[in-house]
Amino acid sequence: MHDGDDDGVSADTLASGRSADLADRALIDRFLEMMAAQAGSAANTIAAYRSDLSLASKMLDGDLATADGEALVRLSATWRDLSRATISRKSAALRRFYGFLADEGHREDDPGKALPRPGTARSLPKILGHDDVDRLFAAIVARIGRDPPDPRDVRLSSLIELLYGSGLRATELISLPRNAVHPDRPFVILRGKGGRERLVPISDRARAAVALWRAHVPVDSPWLFPSGKRHLSRIRLYQLVKALAAEAGVPPDRVSPHVLRHAFATHLLAGGADLRALQAMLGHADIATTEIYTHVEASKLVELVNTRHPLNDAANPPRVDVQVREP
Repeated sequence: MHDGDDDGVSADTLASGRSADLADRALIDRFLEMMAAQAGSAANTIAAYRSDLSLASKMLDGDLATADGEALVRLSATWRDLSRATISRKSAALRRFYGFLADEGHREDDPGKALPRPGTARSLPKILGHDDVDRLFAAIVARIGRDPPDPRDVRLSSLIELLYGSGLRATELISLPRNAVHPDRPFVILRGKGGRERLVPISDRARAAVALWRAHVPVDSPWLFPSGKRHLSRIRLYQLVKALAAEAGVPPDRVSPHVLRHAFATHLLAGGADLRALQAMLGHADIATTEIYTHVEASKLVELVNTRHPLNDAANPPRVDVQVREP
């Protein structure tokens, strides 16, 4: 019998552990408040960081805030079976936390450099060729031409025009307000990930398709694409896109709302769009995310250098005389 101790652990030790745990919680809360207020981090990012930091604190017995480099090496060793993306996220959360502690004067050192930096293997996005996109729109035209007409075909036309013509995210698309797209205004203002606003151009074709569809939307609906008491769901949008692909003769496993967003970006960039402009249209916080779309054909890159480089003069190429002296 230990008279108040837990498994032989002294009351002082328990009190010290609880105090450290409370200190960790308080500092984690302050760090996440900073992330939300100053860095403008999205709710999902805040939730993921809270989970990672709380779990790390538990693994370190409530001593996360005071851990040294050796403790972090031991902690990261427990991540060895996790995916590279998960390890990268956990490391990023802890490094930012320790950077915050150092900036706020809670620590004089920053042990974050002891954490692994595996990076993430950024895979190239699935893309559709122009022929695939043409087949999708040909199937839509055939649908709209049916007699009697079906308003659902007009809705599908609007959805695909906005996905491929403006690069909207699925959630942004299905939650568009009824009057978000104006016939006389070639853009919409969206609030995307992290609450960031951006200006998205809307093509003439997309605005025309939306105008046709809006005639079928109840005037009291708050949504452009209503369904029941809410708007169309992501799952239903996914199903509609897959069904259209099968009908058009495009393998459905190659097509999704996000793949159409990728096609929008890839085809624009291949057509000469500026990378920074594309970043703004897609709503990417980091230009590195947009750079995955630079996987255009090598021949086009060579052609671009040969035709657009300021030092190139195809009509009068510089003459270079090379004299070779005998040794």
